[in-house]
Amino acid sequence: MHIKEKATDILKRFDIGNKLSYLPVLPKASVLIPLFVKNGQLFTLLTLRSKELRTSAGEVCFPGGKRDPSDRDDVDTALREAEEEIGLPPDDVEVVCRLFPIINKVDKVNDSTLLGNSYFESICLKFPSHLHVFQSGLLVTPVVGFIEESFRPSPNPAEVSAVFTVPLDFFTSEKDHYAAHGAAGMVGPLHSFYFEDPDSGSRYHIFGLTAMLAILVATLALRKTPEFEVGFDSEDPFSFFQQVLHRRISKL
Repeated sequence: MHIKEKATDILKRFDIGNKLSYLPVLPKASVLIPLFVKNGQLFTLLTLRSKELRTSAGEVCFPGGKRDPSDRDDVDTALREAEEEIGLPPDDVEVVCRLFPIINKVDKVNDSTLLGNSYFESICLKFPSHLHVFQSGLLVTPVVGFIEESFRPSPNPAEVSAVFTVPLDFFTSEKDHYAAHGAAGMVGPLHSFYFEDPDSGSRYHIFGLTAMLAILVATLALRKTPEFEVGFDSEDPFSFFQQVLHRRISKL
């Protein structure tokens, strides 16, 4: 079986479907985690936020944003945001699954905070999301989809200064991985990677929620246990994430 078909089959097993229909109605947002195959390897695509932005300038993230009234669902939101940010046509994305959502609970959510709360509830009020919204709770859903290797991004300069690709197994290797332990309120390690793009020579710092999502997708799609402590069971990661989600809901 081709690597794409193998990864698709595995990832679909973790699609949340309607399993969370019991959750209270909350404002929603989505991020797209694009995957593609190159030289027999899985890669993902990431963006670097524009340095002209008022907050979190120059940070790495996946395309994503707040749901618009015209969006039918989480997938629509992720695809629309990806088109707005990097020029990725929605019809060019083969959506595979929606992974377990993140609930964000803060008094004020802005460019630097929306997606800052990782599954570990430890990266609060820190990382980028491209959103401006004031809410007491926000449900953020990661959407995984395949794109063609031939896709050439057209970054929106108002939001994105660079688009680059990373081999997915990079996020399972200890070589360029760093972790902080024991931070206040931390349930697991705070992950961080430094990636040097062989095409441009640029060096990118991938951390926080973006790193966590990349590790999660790499672990699932490649069926590969990372060489470092991840803070969740790689065979059944969502049991842990569900506990975190329920804990946050109880505090809303």
